[in-house]
Amino acid sequence: MDSPASSPDSGNLPRKVIAIAAGEAHTLALTGDGRVFSWGRGMFGRLGNGSESDELFPVRVNFGDSEQLKFVGVAAGAYHSLALADDGSVWCWGYNSYDSKTNHKAPIKICSVKAGGMMSLAIDNAGALWMWGNCPLPDSSTEGGFSLVSSFTPSPVWDFHGHTVVKVACGSEHVVALVSAGETYKGEDLVCYSWGANNNGQLGLGDRESRLRPKIIETFNQDSPWAVYEVTCGSFHTALLTHRKRPNDMLESMCWTFGLGENGQLGHGTTQSALVPEQVKELPQYVYLVSVDCGLFHTSVVSSAGDVWSWGMEKGLGLCPNASLTRNEAGDAISPILISGNGPHGPKFQDPVQVACGAAHTVLVTDDGYKLWSWGRGRSGVLGTGKTIDFFAPAIVLWPPLTEEFKQDELNTGGLDDEIKTKDLEGAEERDEKLSSAMEEMKLLQSKLSVMERYASILHGSIFGKPFAAEQDIPISLKDMGFFDITKEWENMLESADRSKLVRLERFYRNMLAGVKDKLMKRRIQEIVNECLHSSTIGK
Repeated sequence: MDSPASSPDSGNLPRKVIAIAAGEAHTLALTGDGRVFSWGRGMFGRLGNGSESDELFPVRVNFGDSEQLKFVGVAAGAYHSLALADDGSVWCWGYNSYDSKTNHKAPIKICSVKAGGMMSLAIDNAGALWMWGNCPLPDSSTEGGFSLVSSFTPSPVWDFHGHTVVKVACGSEHVVALVSAGETYKGEDLVCYSWGANNNGQLGLGDRESRLRPKIIETFNQDSPWAVYEVTCGSFHTALLTHRKRPNDMLESMCWTFGLGENGQLGHGTTQSALVPEQVKELPQYVYLVSVDCGLFHTSVVSSAGDVWSWGMEKGLGLCPNASLTRNEAGDAISPILISGNGPHGPKFQDPVQVACGAAHTVLVTDDGYKLWSWGRGRSGVLGTGKTIDFFAPAIVLWPPLTEEFKQDELNTGGLDDEIKTKDLEGAEERDEKLSSAMEEMKLLQSKLSVMERYASILHGSIFGKPFAAEQDIPISLKDMGFFDITKEWENMLESADRSKLVRLERFYRNMLAGVKDKLMKRRIQEIVNECLHSSTIGK
């Protein structure tokens, strides 16, 4: 969900992705020349393109009259997005029950932004931490105990006054920060703090007591042999990457997780929650992990060698079919699974940069920023493949977008002569016209499909008492042979239904029949009344 931006090199910057961020069902990408792109679910305006329509391909975020701004960071909450400009201004858009929707430019300069759940975070050039949205602040205490407070403007976290906040991450209701032990940051003197909701042990403090103020996670205090260099939060769990403060000859890093574990998202080989940080021991030794991120109920890491491991909720990950040995009975991966690539480098991914996890999808930046992969649930186009289907193995994101600005960049940087450029431009224009027409038709079909899905979900829920799941609830005859034998499917459904389901069906149809009879009776009464009035009029 978070996205640390790296310094771009002098390559083809418009095409180079230097940071990504994933929300509940949308993805953001930051390019080396400072532009921001988004795709996926458009509800609440989280894509920042001026509409609430879903986007199946990456589209550029519209900053209005500020298009000349260069952006250096992005972050995504569940339903909102943030972008940090090089002048220190922070831009926010999307769901706004708790967050400020306009840009905030403080006298001090903001250097980093993060988001998660319904809260937003920022670190300024003095090392101070600011929070806004639905977040745990010291003044949010109530007589009933812990609660979050809605802050519509950024508020400083005064507990770190005199120290430097270096990195921060947040889940739905908790925050984890890496803070210098002294006044300034000296390299490996970071101490790990956490605060907020702690129902599942996501603070790593050894209990389930929520905190309104930051408290040190003792596993990573000033005297710890481990130096934390990356931190991320899922909704109810936390993951960190560490290396030894006194490294030996072997390149080695460790992934630690704690908090909710019921879907295997901790990778400990069990579904139990963990109240203190524990190592993910089934990851290989002597690898250097360059990036980690947490989704709603899953976690992913990528090594410098190009290996990617994921664990947690299977459907959210799109795990490969051969993962059966590490699944629990619910079909979740309780230990790390190696995710294989489909490219020329075999199972490894070339020159990985970053991994980001949404609620039920994962995005990976490889090839030093010039290629994007995604997998998991594909509804609303969140995978950026141009489709809304699920992918159970990494698929190529359609990057760079086939837009006029990228097409012109290609012609200007290829070293081609004018004649070849002209021919390529004409061919590109023709392809773009066809692509634009196809995309418009696809959006129309997607809109119709969305209406049909909502109708099917409402109807299915009223009859069966649960949401409609296309994978399980579409009749086999319709799925396999393209036609629907309603009599046979109805008999099969009744045969497989348990007693509670049959009772619900009986109640539903009894109420529906009663409603029909009542409506027929009312209409018959109205007809009789009309007949009487008509006879009375004639008699006069």
